Amino acid sequence: MSDKIPALPDYVLDPNAWRHKRVPDYARTRADYERTKKMTHEPGSLISLVENLVKNWEIEASYKLDYKDWRTVDHDKYTFAVNGEPATSGEHMLKVGTYNAIIAPNAYYSREHSDFASSHVTFKSMMPTFAWEVLEVYSGPPQVAFRWRHWGEMKNDYEGYNERGDRVTIKAHGKVLDIEGVTVAVVNDKLQLQKVETWFDPLEMFRQMNPLGDGSETTLSGNSVVQCPLGFKPKL
Repeated sequence: MSDKIPALPDYVLDPNAWRHKRVPDYARTRADYERTKKMTHEPGSLISLVENLVKNWEIEASYKLDYKDWRTVDHDKYTFAVNGEPATSGEHMLKVGTYNAIIAPNAYYSREHSDFASSHVTFKSMMPTFAWEVLEVYSGPPQVAFRWRHWGEMKNDYEGYNERGDRVTIKAHGKVLDIEGVTVAVVNDKLQLQKVETWFDPLEMFRQMNPLGDGSETTLSGNSVVQCPLGFKPKL
């Protein structure tokens, strides 16, 4: 019996290991990540492996149209849950989209009024790059607990639909939206995700969109524009 350590898969060594038909362009996001990240990870370190795994998982979930093509997950066991909500499958995320799988309906956004494609238009139009990094890793495989940061500049207006179906517009302020959260993930011996549980404040990003912090809010009738300074000063 050989005691040779198996080679690590490319999806934990390379943050751009996605290879299927058209490779998505993350060049601007990667450039902003390098320019504005808080952490510098040693290649091959546990924190670097975790960061690369999650980045490639996000790329697959956003761009691979067939769940069988996701290499970062254990297809028979993978589940995903946010803030204690019931766990969902990879097929569910593929159907509704990554934003809709993560953000619960609220006064500023609703997955009931936004599908996979429109949700990506809403957030990527507002924030052309949305970088992500791991800040700390608290435990190693098979149960990996870590704290992360997700950030990007609000360059364009936010336009979406809230839980009532009203259209919401928040004017761009050009500052950075910066949110943090904690994730606990179970992985198999191939470092594929089997169970992912994430906790974060989904309203924090919307609070930081507010350019005035004056508490004002104007809501018009159904499907009309809602101008929303949200009543919270951005933490920038």
